[in-house]
Amino acid sequence: MWQRLIRFLRDWTLPVGMIAGAASYLILSRIDALTPYKSELLRGVAIVQPFLIFCMLFLTFCRIRLSDFQWRRWYLPMLVFQTVGFVLCCLPVMSGNLSQESRLVAECGMLCLICPTATAAAVVTRKLGGDMASVTSYTMLINIVAAVLFPAVVPLIHQGTDGGFVANFIRILYHTFPMLILPMIAAGLLRRIWPSATEWIAQWRDMPFYLWAVSLSLAIAVSVRSLVNSRCGMLCLAGIALCSLTACAIQFAFGRWLGRREKKSDKSETVSATQACGQKNTVLIIWLGYTFLPPVTSLAGGFYCIWHNVYNSYQLYQQRKTSA
Repeated sequence: MWQRLIRFLRDWTLPVGMIAGAASYLILSRIDALTPYKSELLRGVAIVQPFLIFCMLFLTFCRIRLSDFQWRRWYLPMLVFQTVGFVLCCLPVMSGNLSQESRLVAECGMLCLICPTATAAAVVTRKLGGDMASVTSYTMLINIVAAVLFPAVVPLIHQGTDGGFVANFIRILYHTFPMLILPMIAAGLLRRIWPSATEWIAQWRDMPFYLWAVSLSLAIAVSVRSLVNSRCGMLCLAGIALCSLTACAIQFAFGRWLGRREKKSDKSETVSATQACGQKNTVLIIWLGYTFLPPVTSLAGGFYCIWHNVYNSYQLYQQRKTSA
């Protein structure tokens, strides 16, 4: 019985994590005894989540050497695709001719298109038979592009945004640096100082995936909280959900097409390009929405988190069927 339960949890980690996150918030929010501690719980989540992502990336980088990082032909067209999509969503917002609801939906599209690849994408990519190094390399590239492009454009559409280009650039970089760059530096130093420890850590192949499942539960809980406390009308919420779903479908489809086009004989590159383009750092979407745009736009991250993890769960299910 226990073995069947463990196998079920292992096979359906992502949907279980999503359901657990939503249920945890809905249950805990109705316990009156926890009301005085809600702010402390939120601060705890804000600390634990980056720590989990750091650990997950550290374990991932322990399995990848710098020599594995090579330029892929699909990097440039994918960067152009995300940049152009982001700018096209910005143009109608900058025109000032949109209604408030339409403007919010367009801003959600901006977030979904420019948001960098999820730090967990390399983990899911490995499970699907892709190349972890190529996805990790693209994750770094798109983080740099987003860190420059987003703060450069946002002040143009929101004149009241605090700080200029440099201040906003530093704020975004400060948010992404500990989760993206420090794990790589730490893994590199450990490989030089203590190679045997690095090899031992690299044996924990599935640990980053399960750490991401816990992080996913926390992200879903935060998204459900934003949804419950939102004053946005049902039509606006439906627009945000549809916008994020469309962005998710388009990016997964484009990544898959691009991967097949660039490497028709290499299935691993198709998987890598698909995940690099479609799987997003939804925690960053939520933070960008709260920090630079109307807070309701952060719901785009919550909805996108559901869409891309549902698709990832389907992909992992198909992978298990194929390998069975």
